[in-house]
Amino acid sequence: MFELGIAFAVLGMACASFLAGAGSAIGVGTAGQAAAGVVTEDPTKFGKVLVLQLLPGTQGIYGLLIAFITMSQIGLLGGSPDMTLAKGIAYLAACLPVGIVGLVSGIHQGKTSVAAINLFARRPDQFGKSLIFPAMVETYAILGFLVSLLAVSSIPGLNI
Repeated sequence: MFELGIAFAVLGMACASFLAGAGSAIGVGTAGQAAAGVVTEDPTKFGKVLVLQLLPGTQGIYGLLIAFITMSQIGLLGGSPDMTLAKGIAYLAACLPVGIVGLVSGIHQGKTSVAAINLFARRPDQFGKSLIFPAMVETYAILGFLVSLLAVSSIPGLNI
């Protein structure tokens, strides 16, 4: 059963990084299309629309961090992996919040960033306000990250 436990843990790592990364890629791509349109009209707005475009990229970072933390805990970064099936399934479950929330929030943060970019394009004096809207979506990405972080961190102490 040792190999199966590791397989489930690695599947959890993959879900955390791939799902959150996909959400970020979609969100950043969507916002980038809007940002390119604004910069075409006014190149001086590049720096501020870049900030709005990059916001959905954080979900992928959160997923990658959870994958690395999991990898280090299960012994794939040195040491010999020794894992029960139950712990492997626990790692899979612990990695899912950051992956699923990252996928959904990354896509929606990208859409919200598009709206913020459009607001900034029409009303440059409202940049601070436009930044708040995609930042609100970030709250849920952070919550998903924290749930996964706390769950992954507690698994080594479990007697399963």
